[in-house]
Amino acid sequence: MQFRTQIDVPRSVYTISYAQRGISFGSCFSETIGNRLAGYKFPILVNPFGTIYNPHSIKTNVELLLGKRTLQEADVFCQNDIWQSFLLHTTFSSVQKDAVFQSVTRQIEYYNKNFQAVDYVLFTLGTAWVYQYKETGEIVCNCHKVAANKFVRRRLSVDECVTVLQDTIELLRSRHPGIRVIFTVSPIRHWKDGAHENQISKSTLLLAIEELQSHLEGVDYFPAYELLMDDLRDYRFYADDMLHPNSQAVDYIWEQFQKVYLSSETLAQLDRIKSIKQALSHRPFNAESREYRLFLEKTIGACENASAEFGVDLQDEIQLLQEKLSRK
Repeated sequence: MQFRTQIDVPRSVYTISYAQRGISFGSCFSETIGNRLAGYKFPILVNPFGTIYNPHSIKTNVELLLGKRTLQEADVFCQNDIWQSFLLHTTFSSVQKDAVFQSVTRQIEYYNKNFQAVDYVLFTLGTAWVYQYKETGEIVCNCHKVAANKFVRRRLSVDECVTVLQDTIELLRSRHPGIRVIFTVSPIRHWKDGAHENQISKSTLLLAIEELQSHLEGVDYFPAYELLMDDLRDYRFYADDMLHPNSQAVDYIWEQFQKVYLSSETLAQLDRIKSIKQALSHRPFNAESREYRLFLEKTIGACENASAEFGVDLQDEIQLLQEKLSRK
């Protein structure tokens, strides 16, 4: 007897390997998948300017990263002694005005240095609802708890989403020709919008993605939303707020993501990285023993072999192990 409607997600013709570089933009679920990839040492830049939720904000972040737009003095304001910007997440806010600009510059420099070639981008859309700042008419990435009467709240249409996202894809492909696009819709419900409004919002995003897939090459959709809402479909897979997926649900969605986008060869390489990570967290019974020294040397060898064989960057891990070894 089967007590759930299990979704069979077909394997994508496009696969992600350690030889490819990626970027993710979007909601906190984008960070969840992106950080899983980064944690297993895939070269990926995760939400370079913080968490964002709507298509317009994703386009703004892409423009900033690619230098098509620069952060101006007028984009930064002070509230409660904190400098911040409607274009950036709160993690970029600071008590010092210059620090906001410096943080943005560092991200752009890191991207220009390490991501000259990008093979895929992961977009996770959270909502079609946007907040438009009345003073400038601009759609903001983050309201920063500015009074609600300073904004106009509205829902983007399907056509608006399609236009903005297509412009964003074209912008990325002008810098990275042939970049593969993977869309997901965040399974996290925006309950403050209201139950019905949240459903309309998610439906708008899904329809926009389908429209983009119908006339653009190299655009994928990964059903993270459906996996939680239809496949798992039980509050035991939610966190205490009953809105976010819990760790078990995230593990399940990550497992499905691997099946869709990682080849058997890449999965085998990922398992080797997983073993190295487990070794790094190992706590010896006797840190002064010969056995532990041999264990450290063996783990360093595993790191060096993985780096040589499939180009994964494990220099930080090797340095940490060597420091432990030097104390013996």
